[in-house]
Amino acid sequence: MQNIPSVDLRDFLSDNPERKQKFVNEIGSAFENIGFVALKGHFLDDKLVDELYGEIRKFFALPIETKHNYEIPGIGGQRGYVSFGKEHAKGRKEGDLKEFWHFGQYVDSDSKYASEYPENVEVKELPQFNAVGKEAYQMLEKTGVYVLRALALHLGLDEFYFDNYAKDGNSILRPIHYPPITTEPENAIRAAAHGDINLITLLMGAQGKGLQVQNHDGEWIDAIAADDELVINVGDMLSRHTNNKLKSTIHQVVNPPRELWGTSRFSVPFFMHPVSDMRLDCLENCIDAENPKKFEDITAGDYLYERLVDLGLIKK
Repeated sequence: MQNIPSVDLRDFLSDNPERKQKFVNEIGSAFENIGFVALKGHFLDDKLVDELYGEIRKFFALPIETKHNYEIPGIGGQRGYVSFGKEHAKGRKEGDLKEFWHFGQYVDSDSKYASEYPENVEVKELPQFNAVGKEAYQMLEKTGVYVLRALALHLGLDEFYFDNYAKDGNSILRPIHYPPITTEPENAIRAAAHGDINLITLLMGAQGKGLQVQNHDGEWIDAIAADDELVINVGDMLSRHTNNKLKSTIHQVVNPPRELWGTSRFSVPFFMHPVSDMRLDCLENCIDAENPKKFEDITAGDYLYERLVDLGLIKK
């Protein structure tokens, strides 16, 4: 496969059973074969997208001393600012050429998960930053719920199987700034080859070259979305849960050509996580004689902790 399939969520949302099944078949096939799709018909409108990028650009343009005020110790980078080069891909020591921000879940005070999650961090210099971030978070989460419903049907599960795991899930919205490259990087790229930790990732900002996906032949494919599309991919949690029926695909963000080193890149992934006590044990209907169980039983919370250690965000 040499390109990323495009699907339209409006097919799934329609009252036409054939259109709904068409979407289930298309996204299921794509996630079995390459693990990525470009998605039209999501819940982000142009106004919200423009507002979000405007706020993100203003935040990352703040003085580094100001941004460091929002880097919160002791929480593994799960809220607020994470400075340039701090995160690295699993198995690498070179930090990625990026800085980023984390918005986390918004739970009611009576939720059993309220005590699990750090508070979101308010940026006092930018009065609209947090409100716009929250709205984008919730629209991406809403989109992700419908994608998971389609995948549940593809897997032969109840359509709403994932709903209770996604509600109050430990999801993260991560605005990323890849700053201009000023010196020859030593064995470092903007985001080294990796698989995502979570169930699915919904990515804004894949409209230009940079994001690459590795197909099953080991070839790197440019993943470029249309202006109205999100790029969505399978994460390692969903791959484990489906015994690798749905593929978590290795991807990277490469450095631009030298003539574009002076430009920034912005992207905004939404990492959709379940609640911490969801069991990621391989689904029985994804195990058979030809596909024996590939992964040990584990909860989402324990798996996330292991991976944050691997990424260097939590020090053992």
